[in-house]
Amino acid sequence: MANPEAVGNAFLDYFYNLFATNRAALASLYQDSSLLTFEGAKFQGQQNIINKLTTMPFQKVAVQRDTVDIQPSISGGILIFVTGKLMPEGESIPLKFSQAFHLMPTPASSFVVTNDMFRLNYG
Repeated sequence: MANPEAVGNAFLDYFYNLFATNRAALASLYQDSSLLTFEGAKFQGQQNIINKLTTMPFQKVAVQRDTVDIQPSISGGILIFVTGKLMPEGESIPLKFSQAFHLMPTPASSFVVTNDMFRLNYG
């Protein structure tokens, strides 16, 4: 298996770059069986997930990763847990967030997101 730390960090660079500027381009990372829980609301499938991500109230956002934990999962995938801050364009106060991903390898030697959980951290 590929080095989980290297794969996880490369994935995060790719994901958050697109999340910040072009969320529709994240579609290739999800499949019809992929699940997103966003602030407690559940979305399944590539189209539903991308619809959620592209209808957020901001177009551009800066993403700062404060902590990243990466583990190989027993199922052959990679677990990633991130804490950080979002700074939507035009806003002055950053939003603290936590996000967890489960990546699984594909036959084409890449990875897809099978699970994505996102929460804003208040307080």
